[in-house]
Amino acid sequence: MKSRYKVSLAAVLLGGGIVAGSLMNNSVNGASSSGQPGTADDPVVTKSYVDQKIAQAIKGGGTASSTSSKTTSSTAPATNTTTSNTTSSGTSNAAKSSTVEQTEALKVVDVKPGQKLIAKAGSEFILRNGYAVVYSMDASGAIDITSGTEIVHNQAVDKNHLLSFPREGRGIQVKEGQKFGLVVMVRGGYTVQ
Repeated sequence: MKSRYKVSLAAVLLGGGIVAGSLMNNSVNGASSSGQPGTADDPVVTKSYVDQKIAQAIKGGGTASSTSSKTTSSTAPATNTTTSNTTSSGTSNAAKSSTVEQTEALKVVDVKPGQKLIAKAGSEFILRNGYAVVYSMDASGAIDITSGTEIVHNQAVDKNHLLSFPREGRGIQVKEGQKFGLVVMVRGGYTVQ
């Protein structure tokens, strides 16, 4: 008796689902055909019109749309500044020179063995090639956003993981004993020391 009840209940539910689905499908089909291409409801746009609007958006003229804001933000200029450390006597020491850079676009940076890539507050790094460890002057280090963990001083960095540096003075360096450098994608300010 129980098996007959289950089979008949399944048949009724399946039949009811098919009927309800077919009724809902008819109302959806009617809603999707609001206009034919080329009409006032759905105009055809030519390539020359799109090219003209993109050129206006890049030059800053006309109204800004979502496409133009993406274009202008990706071409934002990065500011480059080079400074050098000075010794206590006031003379410049070329061996201890550092490069300071601030950019919002991703930039590829090569780090040689013995150098440190120090992040400014809020910078993000992605290790693309090489073996690196986190450098930090305190107990905290970097946040590995990809794995959701914190990486402390001298702990290995996984390749292709997004690292965030919430405070200035932390960074990454080539793992001790490695003779090849690092290739790192950087967003935000950084210093190579």
